[in-house]
Amino acid sequence: MFIKIGGKNHDLWRVVDQHGDVLDILVTSRRDAKAATRFLRTLLKGLEHVPRVLITDKLASYGTAHQRLIPGVQHRRSTHLNNRAENSHQPTRQRERARKRSRSPGGAQRFLSAFSAISPHFRPHRHRLTAIQYRHEMTTRFTTWHQATGLTPTAA
Repeated sequence: MFIKIGGKNHDLWRVVDQHGDVLDILVTSRRDAKAATRFLRTLLKGLEHVPRVLITDKLASYGTAHQRLIPGVQHRRSTHLNNRAENSHQPTRQRERARKRSRSPGGAQRFLSAFSAISPHFRPHRHRLTAIQYRHEMTTRFTTWHQATGLTPTAA
């Protein structure tokens, strides 16, 4: 995915786990092997275990980064296996449209890193819950959010 910052296109690198939760995000001006290697190296530093499988789109720079850093890990390139990562971009796209674009790569990086960490808190797996369970879960999550941020809920 790319986003427009200051009139220029920047690439958005994102890593998603098997549950669809965003693990890491990086904004770069290029999508080359150097950027892919940097991103993968940063990601691997924060993990306790080496992944079993790396699933990417068909961009060649992923293969180069994979061979440099984790050659023993199986690498699958597929349009369909990559859907979990592609779907995780949707809230970011919606948020970017609402913000009317970012002003700088650093600002985009700070916003997207925070947004990616916070947004799953407000997106429970709706398809697995009944309406009553969903309302209860959202009430609990908003109560936790209000306690953590020191905000008081406003009456509708």
